[in-house]
Amino acid sequence: MEVAKDISSAVRINGGGSGEQQAALDFETVYEKVSALVSGNAVVVFTISGCCMCHVVKQLLFGLGVGPTIVELDRDASGGPILALLHRLAGSSGSKRQQAVPAVFVGGKFLGGIETVIACHVSGTLVPLLKDAGALWL
Repeated sequence: MEVAKDISSAVRINGGGSGEQQAALDFETVYEKVSALVSGNAVVVFTISGCCMCHVVKQLLFGLGVGPTIVELDRDASGGPILALLHRLAGSSGSKRQQAVPAVFVGGKFLGGIETVIACHVSGTLVPLLKDAGALWL
C-alpha cells in the first residue's frame, strides 16, 4: 500500500500578477521551510494544540516508539501559511474529506492525516514505513 507522496509532486507553485507574485513568493518560502523540515526528519507531524485527532496521531506514534518532530501550527510564527500549504496538500491527496491537520510526513513524504495513518496501522503497513524512514529500529 503506497500512500506517501513527495511534497513537490503534490503541491504546485503558481505565480500570476504582482499581488499573486508576492503571494507565490511567500508560498514558496513556506514551501521551502516545510520541505526542509520534512526532508531533515524521519517523521514530522503538523498539529494544532488541543486538536483531539492530532493527539491521537501523536499518541499512536509515541506508542510505537517513534519520536516525531511535532510542529504545533497555532504556536508557530509561520503557522497560518503552513496551514494553507497543508490545505493544498490535503486537497491534492484525492480525499475530499481530508483535513489539513494532523498532517503526517514519513521519510520526507506526505503520508496523510488521521484516516490514512490509522488505515496504515490497521493494515500493518505503518511500521514498515516507519522502519524504512529510520524512525524505528525494531
